[in-house]
Amino acid sequence: MRLNRHAGLLPCCVALQTWPLQALAQTQAWQHEWAQRPGSVLLSAALALVVVVMMVYGARQCVYSLNRVFGTHRYPYAGIDQAAWPMVTVFVAAHNEEKVIASNLNALLASDYPQERIKVVVVNDRSSDQTASIVDAFVQTWPGRIEAFHRAQGKAGKAAALKDAMAHAAGDIAVIFDADYTPGSALIRQLVAPFFDPEVGAVMGRVVPRNVGKNLLTRLLDMERSAGYQVDQQARMNLRAVPQYGGTVGGVRLSAVQAVGGWSDDVLAEDTDITFRLLIAGWKTVYNNAAACHEEVPEEWFVRLRQVHRWAKGHNQVLMRQAWALLRSPFVTSRERIDGWLLLHIFLMQPLLVLGWLLAITLYYLDAAEAVTLFIPAPVLMGYAVMGGFAAFLQMAYAVLVDGHRDRIRLLPIQLLNFLGTLPVISTALASCIHDRLTGQELVWHKTVRYQAQVAP
Repeated sequence: MRLNRHAGLLPCCVALQTWPLQALAQTQAWQHEWAQRPGSVLLSAALALVVVVMMVYGARQCVYSLNRVFGTHRYPYAGIDQAAWPMVTVFVAAHNEEKVIASNLNALLASDYPQERIKVVVVNDRSSDQTASIVDAFVQTWPGRIEAFHRAQGKAGKAAALKDAMAHAAGDIAVIFDADYTPGSALIRQLVAPFFDPEVGAVMGRVVPRNVGKNLLTRLLDMERSAGYQVDQQARMNLRAVPQYGGTVGGVRLSAVQAVGGWSDDVLAEDTDITFRLLIAGWKTVYNNAAACHEEVPEEWFVRLRQVHRWAKGHNQVLMRQAWALLRSPFVTSRERIDGWLLLHIFLMQPLLVLGWLLAITLYYLDAAEAVTLFIPAPVLMGYAVMGGFAAFLQMAYAVLVDGHRDRIRLLPIQLLNFLGTLPVISTALASCIHDRLTGQELVWHKTVRYQAQVAP
């Protein structure tokens, strides 16, 4: 009995005795490889670093997925239904939007927000189609409720147009929509409610595609949007991390925006830029998953890839500007600092994955298996395969289940092809961002194509 009682300690004792010998053998193996093939060792170390970073992001996505499905959903402003609603200015960003602008304005006119407390300003930025005449017809039909700001000059881009349009704001709260969005009647109240909290600087609602049934691409984008909002954004809200203001279907506190320097008109992702500048200054961004609004997603692959290029390039511009300030800010919690740092680098994952593939192929042809195993043990490779390779698709799978669209899970394997198609686009966006920063190249804004049939006012 005494022997059996201590039998379980024997493996531990043996392991403790042999550990120094194993460590010595590992060190000798590193020294041998370095002496024989230093290039392979350096490449293996670089590949190991890529694997570790990818595993960190994979773990992040797994945590968000599990929190969304099994965690407690946090939205402390849900009970605000009756209130002394503040004055709100709704800005509608429009550039060549003749196909969709009427639907947007009709939806805003149907809002249940108190009419005397809402002002709609259409920011018509140098449209060359019938957008101006359609907007003017609405202004004539609804005088006092809709105002047109026809912008004929100045910098191109949504951020520059909004910056100029702020002079037409009434009150301290601005709600912003792109022209292809159709807000529901209660959406303005849902987006304004969190601003009763004086710490809130921005609010974001959920984006839902309305042209899902058009083709395979729109179905894939519906899954992607659902993962991004239903899972990722909601989990960040639950965990008190960094929900992101998305530039449309959202609102900002104008005094907060002014306090951090106003809108930046020299960045493609003005929404990401204002999210982080508000965060660094101590303001909070709130996500409301119930505040859903329908958008028109791209129906053609070249339009989709150009949109992804713009997002990636703009996000990386913000990374280069705000990363150090985020680390230094005294107003950011440790959780926000970590999550914000990971969020800032999110569009570096695709180029990093490509780099990892190139390193692995190079090491394969160098016959450097021994050097690789010195830095990347088998358990690490298994963890990378689970968390680094498939975590993004786990978010999509959970989003489909949460939405109740279980049949769409069959599209999940095709998402891999969609992901592979964006790899070169996002990688070139990084190169373009670095080039522009070094050369001082002026931004070029590419508008997303619209498909909806024109609606009369």
